[in-house]
Amino acid sequence: MERLDRMRRLYFLGIGGIGMSALARFFLHEGAEVSGYDRVETKLTRQLEREGMKIHYMDDVSLIPNEPDLVVWTPAIPDSLGELQFLRASGWPMKKRAEVLGMISREKPTAAIAGTHGKTTTSAMLTWLLHESGIDAPAFLGGIPRDYGTNFIPGKSDWVVMEADEYDRSFWQLHPQCAIVTSLDPDHLDIYGDQDEMIRSYKVFIGQVKPGGSMIYHHSLSNVLGDEFLSDLEEKNVRCITYGLGKGDAQSRIHGVQGGFVVFDYAFRDLWIKDVKLRMPGVHNVLNMTAAITAAVTLGATGERIGSIVSRFSGIERRFEIHELGNGRYLVSDYAHHPEELKAAIGAARQFFPDRKITGVFQPHLYSRTKDFGQGFAAVLDTLDRPILVELYPAREEPIEGIDSGYILGMMQNTRKSGTTKKELIDQLKDEEIEILMILGAGDLEFLVPEIIKALQAREYE
Repeated sequence: MERLDRMRRLYFLGIGGIGMSALARFFLHEGAEVSGYDRVETKLTRQLEREGMKIHYMDDVSLIPNEPDLVVWTPAIPDSLGELQFLRASGWPMKKRAEVLGMISREKPTAAIAGTHGKTTTSAMLTWLLHESGIDAPAFLGGIPRDYGTNFIPGKSDWVVMEADEYDRSFWQLHPQCAIVTSLDPDHLDIYGDQDEMIRSYKVFIGQVKPGGSMIYHHSLSNVLGDEFLSDLEEKNVRCITYGLGKGDAQSRIHGVQGGFVVFDYAFRDLWIKDVKLRMPGVHNVLNMTAAITAAVTLGATGERIGSIVSRFSGIERRFEIHELGNGRYLVSDYAHHPEELKAAIGAARQFFPDRKITGVFQPHLYSRTKDFGQGFAAVLDTLDRPILVELYPAREEPIEGIDSGYILGMMQNTRKSGTTKKELIDQLKDEEIEILMILGAGDLEFLVPEIIKALQAREYE
């Protein structure tokens, strides 16, 4: 088996992806020479270049460095890309990003966070708790925590934190010492076909937790995973720990919102932490932090300082990220791109901004997800005071006939619904009576947020 410390020259095909860039930063931090290709220049790729990586944006095989020790690629790269075809024919070592993460998880004790929702937030929370407790675990994250400003957090601890991505069954490569499973709502049905197959895939991942390790999961998943499966884990000497709100081995109880924080109590075994303050609103984020605290304690963090550490956690970019617009108005940017995530984000806004009118702009992400969950999207978007949809973001997918933003709009009952384009959105928002504005979705709508903020801050409301 290849050793990580022997890889001194690496080439990343799709280096600008959030997961790929974290891995590239890991190897750069380890002293390797890192270069790569991506389709477009972005804020993230410019930052990677400033850190010392060589990146190009043309599909040009002459720009590939000669004989890299390893080529890392992502399935998001189309087979038609000339560089991918060249590299496959070159005979040079090639591995998917997930395979390289798998190598790391074999060499180092790993905490891997899986689930349809909450992976990035829980991973960032756990990383923060560990570092602030003196366990400086390296972390590979799918977002940018505001406390760090980067998606790779270096560290010298034996422990490593990483997200376990179910897309393309990538998490099958991981062999963690500790696994967290936050949720098992259906998603990526273009890969799995149905939820049963998706759950079977999760069981393969969970089954790879090393003997003597831990599996931390939301209590509601016990019935989904089944008694027989959980008993088999226990027989393999894997501790199964449940968590929840008022239920499970580790429990939190929410008091309410005070001074911009959600306040809750936490209890696990003989540990009880009173009046924990979390800056990120929403029941789902209290659950994410409950899982993160439980994992941190399981990994060796002492509980005495956990409460104060939680209160200093600033959150993650695009996860209920709040911007002031002036005159008591706010913009909330959130990555929610699944009906359950939208429900959680809108619910958090109702909790944080009670009795305020919420205008939501949603950009559907992927044709397949829109087709699979169209009715679910329609139902949750109907709960907004004023829902606006922009054109679908296709990402890696080819069009599906009849599937677009209009597909969701056609099923919605809200009489104030409307559709628009990204090009026309800002002008339309200037004419809206905005109290709370939510920008929702995992596509490229986020790049308009600075312009939206500037335009709305400039407008005076009577």
